[in-house]
Amino acid sequence: MKRLRVRVRGQVQGVGFRPFAYGLAHRLGLTGWVLNDGEGVLAEVQGGDLPLFLKALKAEAPPLARIDAVEATGIAAIPGEAGFAIRASEGGAVTTGVGPDAAVCPGCLAELFDPRDRRYRYPFLNCTHCGPRFTITRRLPYDRPQTSMAGFPMCPDCAAEYGDPANRRFHAQPIACPACGPRLSHPIEDVLAALKAGKIVAIKGLGGFHLACNAFDAEAVARLRVRKQRNGKPFALMVANAASAERFAEVSAAERALLEGAARPIVLLRRRSGCNLPHDIAPDLAWLGVMLPYTPIHHLLFHEAAGRPEGTAWLKEPQNLALVMTSANPGGEPLAIGNEEAHQRLVGIADLIVDHDRDILVRADDSVMRVVAGAPAFLRRGRGHVPVPIRLPRAVPPVLAVGGHLKTTVCLTRGDEAFLSQHIGDLDNAATLDFLEETVAHLRHILEVTPAAAAHDLHPDFQSSRFAESLGIPTIPVQHHHAHVATVLAEHGVEGPALGLALDGFGLGADGGSWGGEMLLVDGVCFERIGHLAPLAQPGGDVAARQPWRMGAAALARMGQADEIVERFKGCGPADGVRQLIESGFNAPPTSSCGRWFDAACGLLGVRAVAGFEGEAPMVLESLVRTPTVLKDGWRIDGGVLDLTPLLESLLQINAQEGADRFHGTLAAALVDWATPALSARRLDRIALSGGCLMNAVLAEGLTEGFARRGITALLPRQAPANDGGLSLGQAWVAAQTLL
Repeated sequence: MKRLRVRVRGQVQGVGFRPFAYGLAHRLGLTGWVLNDGEGVLAEVQGGDLPLFLKALKAEAPPLARIDAVEATGIAAIPGEAGFAIRASEGGAVTTGVGPDAAVCPGCLAELFDPRDRRYRYPFLNCTHCGPRFTITRRLPYDRPQTSMAGFPMCPDCAAEYGDPANRRFHAQPIACPACGPRLSHPIEDVLAALKAGKIVAIKGLGGFHLACNAFDAEAVARLRVRKQRNGKPFALMVANAASAERFAEVSAAERALLEGAARPIVLLRRRSGCNLPHDIAPDLAWLGVMLPYTPIHHLLFHEAAGRPEGTAWLKEPQNLALVMTSANPGGEPLAIGNEEAHQRLVGIADLIVDHDRDILVRADDSVMRVVAGAPAFLRRGRGHVPVPIRLPRAVPPVLAVGGHLKTTVCLTRGDEAFLSQHIGDLDNAATLDFLEETVAHLRHILEVTPAAAAHDLHPDFQSSRFAESLGIPTIPVQHHHAHVATVLAEHGVEGPALGLALDGFGLGADGGSWGGEMLLVDGVCFERIGHLAPLAQPGGDVAARQPWRMGAAALARMGQADEIVERFKGCGPADGVRQLIESGFNAPPTSSCGRWFDAACGLLGVRAVAGFEGEAPMVLESLVRTPTVLKDGWRIDGGVLDLTPLLESLLQINAQEGADRFHGTLAAALVDWATPALSARRLDRIALSGGCLMNAVLAEGLTEGFARRGITALLPRQAPANDGGLSLGQAWVAAQTLL
């Protein structure tokens, strides 16, 4: 007889792994035990077919499990051992992690809509395959006393299920039922009635409150936009299923898989022509952000609207209800999570607040994704994906990286894992700074990691940089675009010299200038700027990023046509004053930013004179693209500087539609033409692409295809956003290597 001690590492707590191992051992006639501890799952097994047990641990793991390693060691057998037990969790140094929140599984949906089930229409049902995880967990190991379910003692029926190895809820920590679990503040029928009556309703979700309204009610949508001070930012939609989404948008197989996955992100889908949704949902954009229900409360709203059908067949059929579902975060602050907090902060915004008594312990916005070049890419990483670690090329010292100023995230490394936080936001107010501190404290607590250093942006005036300096540990500044490229190299496991294009709006350069269109040669902690986009003036400084007409004026001046600025932009703002700024060089700093070249194109084409939010004008320009075209001789390359002035000159004579096609196609072709000689000279066959401009799918796909035609592989950000939401990962990777 043989006995093995088996260590399983990865996302193996809170996903039903112990009951799975228990059932597997019984099936194979093995004896022993299994438990959770600080490193993951530990088991001892003996007898029977042990190789088959190890193989099945990986091949048949629960749907929410992610196995990084299975380590088996032979030990002395225990004579006369009988049975297999699930033992209580043990403490110790934590090197595992809690799983992300997961959408309601098919088994729970069947119970939710079965009138004979004791959990029929219960808003908080869950099992080991679904439900809240990260957002209700204080600390590890992941057990009920460490979660916000600690205050809900199990009733006898739930306790029996929890203790029954044959039950789907065996050791399901958030287990609950109507007799012993959380309660909703309002009946579902009243919530739906309010939505149908045109009310704005705040609904407590997994990572925070949403603000919801009837998506077909144009007045309600407009009212929500005004109350939330949303400017032109698009709203997300929630519909019952993919079949319902297809009424408004085109849904590919890859997009359907994203929509229906356990993470349930918001997915960008191309709007169908003739879509009858109000214009105010996504003004002038060709894409709609769509998500499917992921909590029982969401499903119950659609069930109520469908007339309470029995069973689950209706879940596959198109439904009439469509809801705007946006984060409840007034004025750019973090979203509300507490009941009292919601009633204070959402007054004057929500007509009805629907809360419940299960606390949210961790704020987490919905993740936002789109399919780019045939594979998923993040626009925002949050609920459903945090805190799944990103595997690094090798183990490094523990480092905390705090991101930049916009779309901030933080990243904490542990061994060869990088834990990228949920979206925190722009550090423009005290509430978001508090959220930054709160996120760092929670991440350090659940991972039990003490960082050896803090990495931050090179810009000394960013609030994130000041926060890093306040921590009392060594700090390591990392140049903005170096970090962007390093983010891609880290997630793709690339070490050694690599070429990267960092294309974004702004980052402080190593020379103190405004960078944003950079060709960098990166080798670990070092980088060399070997090329950049030709500089454009930014008349008025930072204000030019929100007023594309100013960048259009700068482009005219670069063409030698400054005398046309006043006539062309006389209705946009102080055109003569802007011309004087450009010509004098006063308060018109030069920038190599790719984002500002996008703005210049938008200004010249009349797409947006003034943007309501960061990136709005380029988003509208991307929405106009039908078939990208390439302008012959549309760029110049001189000494590593890529000049797109000929392209912008050509936009003066064409309409916005044709201009959008030409700008995107020519920009991609120019970037490929610019980078290829640098790659060839260094015998490199791959290039890293990152920065906020790579959120643009037309550009990202144009670059991917263009490089592929030259035998070069383009590496895109996949596990972290291309914009500043992924910056902390690159900072952490660079900084950690300086400590080796």
